[in-house]
Amino acid sequence: MALKPRGAKQKGDKFERELAQWLNDHVYQREQCSRAPLSGGGNIGIVGGADLIGTPELFVEAKRVEKLSFPQALEQAERNKKLTNSPELPIVINRRNRQSIEDAYVFMRLKDFSVLYRLALTLLGYRSSQ
Repeated sequence: MALKPRGAKQKGDKFERELAQWLNDHVYQREQCSRAPLSGGGNIGIVGGADLIGTPELFVEAKRVEKLSFPQALEQAERNKKLTNSPELPIVINRRNRQSIEDAYVFMRLKDFSVLYRLALTLLGYRSSQ
């Protein structure tokens, strides 16, 4: 595994903290989510987990890069999820340079999206739970 240059690692670490804070402010509306200890690509020999903790049902892989292979990033999240025996849905959240955090991209498999969408429709009263 190639190591990230120090500046890139710091940018990624900062994005993970910003993303956790954004989720706390806009989703949880309390301090619940945080950057996982020792997350990021600079840790040699440590089996990767999710980049964020306190995100029920989601296994978050956060990427702050200009060019990203979403399939490769999602495969990384899926591998790490499997290694940690997590039941959560793997997702990739990517923010590019000069992009606001709320405009970041979320990437996941359709089968996982359908789980979340079904729950949202049920909560909104569009369908009965089954």
